[in-house]
Amino acid sequence: MKLHRSVPSFLLLALFSAILLLSGCQAEPSARPNILFAIADDWGWPHAGIYGDPVVSTPSFDRVAREGILFNHAYVSSPSCTPSRNAILTGQYHWRLGAGADLWSTLDPSIPVYPLLLEDAGYAVGYSGKSWGPGDISNWERHPAGRNYDDGGFARFLSERVDNTPFCFWLGSSDPHRPYDEGSGARNGMKPDQIRLYECFPDNEIVRSDVADYYFEVQRFDTLVAGAIRLLEEAGELENTIIVVTGDNGMPFPRCKSNNYDTGVRMPLAIRWGSGIGTPGRVVEDFISLTDLAPTFLALAGVEVPGVMTGKSIASLLESDLNGFIDPLGRGYVLHGKERHVPAQEEDMGGYPIRAIRNHDFLYIRNFEPDRWPAGTPDYLKAAIPYCWLGDCDNGPTKSYMADHREDTDHLRRLWELSFGKRPAEELYYNREDPGQMTNLADDPAYAGVKAELSALLMEQLELTGDPRVTGGAEAFETVPFLGNGPRHPTYGPDGQ
Repeated sequence: MKLHRSVPSFLLLALFSAILLLSGCQAEPSARPNILFAIADDWGWPHAGIYGDPVVSTPSFDRVAREGILFNHAYVSSPSCTPSRNAILTGQYHWRLGAGADLWSTLDPSIPVYPLLLEDAGYAVGYSGKSWGPGDISNWERHPAGRNYDDGGFARFLSERVDNTPFCFWLGSSDPHRPYDEGSGARNGMKPDQIRLYECFPDNEIVRSDVADYYFEVQRFDTLVAGAIRLLEEAGELENTIIVVTGDNGMPFPRCKSNNYDTGVRMPLAIRWGSGIGTPGRVVEDFISLTDLAPTFLALAGVEVPGVMTGKSIASLLESDLNGFIDPLGRGYVLHGKERHVPAQEEDMGGYPIRAIRNHDFLYIRNFEPDRWPAGTPDYLKAAIPYCWLGDCDNGPTKSYMADHREDTDHLRRLWELSFGKRPAEELYYNREDPGQMTNLADDPAYAGVKAELSALLMEQLELTGDPRVTGGAEAFETVPFLGNGPRHPTYGPDGQ
């Protein structure tokens, strides 16, 4: 039987598996690709050397991109650890996952997750470092990411793997999550004066040093990835391994993590897969949701993709030889949102629910509870849980500086309002002229048509994907038990998250 070379490899794998199954044979495990998924904790775009950052050095990420594909528009489902990781594991938008849409929660064990589906299909599956969570999954018989290998890490996992068994490994890290060793960035070679700050940050030595400390931990994560790549080379498995390197949400700074601006949801993403990549060294502009990774992994492994997954396989993008916009008939936008990060409102356990749609021209945000504080109450004395002072923003020098100096100048007051002040029900930003997403155009008559069109498309997609914020039952998000801590007001001592 002769097959045309243009047939995607994942279809060939599926056909090959079906033929072997009908003939009573089994496929050679080595014919299926290995998967190494490396994920940082609170690492945002574009903080990598290959993206043009002049300070942070990320040779491992850069290598994966050069020998594979660099993605310019990859986004998480939610800018919060637990729901973001839930969405990656399940291949579904977080709003479909019940309690799993909130931070420090749980996940329904009946929801399929790609590592266990691969394990059932004959893959060796494991993880080290931060994987699912944080939260409680004591009701799961198997961990959603597989067997734990914190003792010995990826090296032990490879040493215990049976020869020729394909594998799927989740390489997690707690870097660059706070708290930081203050001044560690500058002490380790970061150059604060050369840092390109986000527009929403004050520009001073305190903030620059804080970002330098974050960069130092980004580099530490990159070193972890380097070690894993070296082990693959030594094992002779590099060329048959799909290597994915990314983060779970934006940097832990004001208006970043736990926010649905690009600073909170846009992720570094590079994928390498030996000859499985059509032409290496490409830069792709198509929109990627990290929910797309689960169905991609399953499809390339020849495993059936569950119908409940809302993510779409990006195998065709990997196999293409094109740069830039590869799939003109594909997704022309990306969806993301947020439910409760920490219970930081004045009167209840609820969060600050958001849904958003982002295309190359505009970002449209719908804030479902605009009377609430987007980062939690700024007055810890009124908070229902006193330690949650601006609780949706991790404590650190930048946050404290902005709170302490918000009345010093009109500029600092505006930056404080953008990060911590109450927001209108609708926000609209013109990305091409305002890449920092600083000027809300939602009330500008010149953009009324754009706002109406994006709002209608967002609501249509939320209904199609069964979002309780549109279909009903969203009150369940408000009552999910919160199993962790949150940032404490300085008078309450060190950060509790």
